[in-house]
Amino acid sequence: MEQNKSFKAGFATLIGRPNVGKSTLMNHLIGQKIAITSNKPQTTRNKIQTVYTCEDGQIVFLDTPGIHKAKNKLGEYMVTVAERTLKDVDVVLWLVEPSTFVGAGEKHIIEQLKKVNTPVILVINKVDTVKKDEILKYIDRYRNEMEFAEIVPVSALKGTGTEDLVQCILKYLPYGPAFYDEDTITDQPERQIVAELIREKALRLLQEEIPHGIAVSIESMKSRKDIVDVEATIVCERETHKGIIIGKKGAMLKKIGTEARKDIENLLESKVNLQLWVKVKKDWRDSDFLLKNFGYNPKETDV
Repeated sequence: MEQNKSFKAGFATLIGRPNVGKSTLMNHLIGQKIAITSNKPQTTRNKIQTVYTCEDGQIVFLDTPGIHKAKNKLGEYMVTVAERTLKDVDVVLWLVEPSTFVGAGEKHIIEQLKKVNTPVILVINKVDTVKKDEILKYIDRYRNEMEFAEIVPVSALKGTGTEDLVQCILKYLPYGPAFYDEDTITDQPERQIVAELIREKALRLLQEEIPHGIAVSIESMKSRKDIVDVEATIVCERETHKGIIIGKKGAMLKKIGTEARKDIENLLESKVNLQLWVKVKKDWRDSDFLLKNFGYNPKETDV
């Protein structure tokens, strides 16, 4: 892309409590499924870097894990990554749901935001679920808590207000050349995205039956002619969970594989032969070695 003096490029981070729609918003802006979505909290475990490029500039998005109180080493890793990102970007997007209730979780985020000098854009998501005249009430409620650079109502699901949001973000980015080629949409390794897509299907299909303690490890990924062979292991914490994931006569595991394969084929633009296994690794969320093995590097939590 030919650079000009009016071109801007910089970094924006998406923060917010679990389930406010951060990954849905990013997927809509990028136009391709990169971050997994689920109705369970803490779905996003790593910083996911995606890239939005238009004529006016380039925004590199960091989709961080939700800020929450940590319960184990995985939780500590997720919280530290999220809070450290606030200082490393040009603009922070704080996603909230349309409500006049500002609870303990929101207050905790406000405390973190007040510690940094980064401009904060308040994004009120899911406005398609409320009446238009109610939105002003929600804006006023949050204005009383702290000063925001901008307040933008959007619907990540419907795409409402997302173009306004892009223009607001660009306003706070420095002038300069693009960081990535214009056709780049993510810096995530393909293997990691494939693992996340499998984990998403497992979370969605298992619903409440399995707690959040599953990870996916890609054992091998090889191309031959016009097909990609993927071998992956779903790791859970208990034998009882293993039985639920496999299901009666392997039915649940087959369903997870079938649904994941469709998304993986779209991502890789190729036919995919997906083989899934299930293993039990007790307390993997509290093991530094296993966390690193599944792509969560405990060293990144060193401040």
